[in-house]
Amino acid sequence: MHPTAAVRARSVTKTFGDVIALDGVDLDVAAGQIHGLVGPNGAGKTTLLGLLLGLAAADGGKLEILGTPVGRALAVTGGVAGFVDGPGLYPTLTARQNLTTLASLRGEEGGRSAAHVDELLERVGLSEVAGDSVRGFSLGMRQRLGLAAALLGDPRLLVLDEPANGLDPAGKRQVHRVLTDLAASGATVVLSSHRMDDLASLCDEVTLLSEGRVVFSGPVRKLAAESGELDYRLVSSDPDGARRIAGGTPSLHQVAGRKGSPKGDDHALVVRGPDQALDDLVVRLVGAGIAIRELGPVVPPLEAAFLALTGADTDADTYAEELTR
Repeated sequence: MHPTAAVRARSVTKTFGDVIALDGVDLDVAAGQIHGLVGPNGAGKTTLLGLLLGLAAADGGKLEILGTPVGRALAVTGGVAGFVDGPGLYPTLTARQNLTTLASLRGEEGGRSAAHVDELLERVGLSEVAGDSVRGFSLGMRQRLGLAAALLGDPRLLVLDEPANGLDPAGKRQVHRVLTDLAASGATVVLSSHRMDDLASLCDEVTLLSEGRVVFSGPVRKLAAESGELDYRLVSSDPDGARRIAGGTPSLHQVAGRKGSPKGDDHALVVRGPDQALDDLVVRLVGAGIAIRELGPVVPPLEAAFLALTGADTDADTYAEELTR
């Protein structure tokens, strides 16, 4: 195993009865990297995270974590922390009491644990509610407290299942800052998410699972490139003129927003084509004196790649009509 690899999986399999959860999965995660797992429900993401945390054992293949082979005995090496299916917390205890109790169970000395707990509560933005019972916490607050609990032992590998679930924009920004700082310090983060924007802003690389198999693994920018031609929504100062110019632009196709379409919006036009055709359209619109008020992808590139690679419904007309109603 390469000394800078935090996780290495080769041909890992896992079944539950007749259900194949993981089918020959290969995975490499470099130390100091934020690596995202993405895929449809039932793709095997949670199962893979569980293997990394030692909550289950692989049926076949090889798995190494922080340089240590992981066998059938669930003996995951130290330095790994995180949660799947939400953090496990004591609802009757306060946020501070939860962390203090967990620190005590992990053998931290009282003085250090108290200071460490307060520091972690500050890092995840829960200092002001440190004395409140967790029973009254929102989902996002529980997620942040779960993150703080996972950080108690200063892990070298942090494994998180949907860490941004239930977070408001401020909470998400706080969690993202914690994770990026952690990676900058040399630790490794592996997380699952259904949010393509989180993956784009956080992850160095992503692995896309479908039906227990890896269909893509690599840099985020490379996944975005897998989306192919995208649909773009255009709003301009002259909708009729924009339609005429789009219709005369080579390699560009109007998908929705055609004038007279019963589901169309006369003010919005959705076009599909390669980047060069879109660039030509912009030049032609500007040359004709038509102002561009909005121009952006109907489906973000990462989401489009996800849909294409997992075989999900990619009916662009459906997306386009929904956005131009």
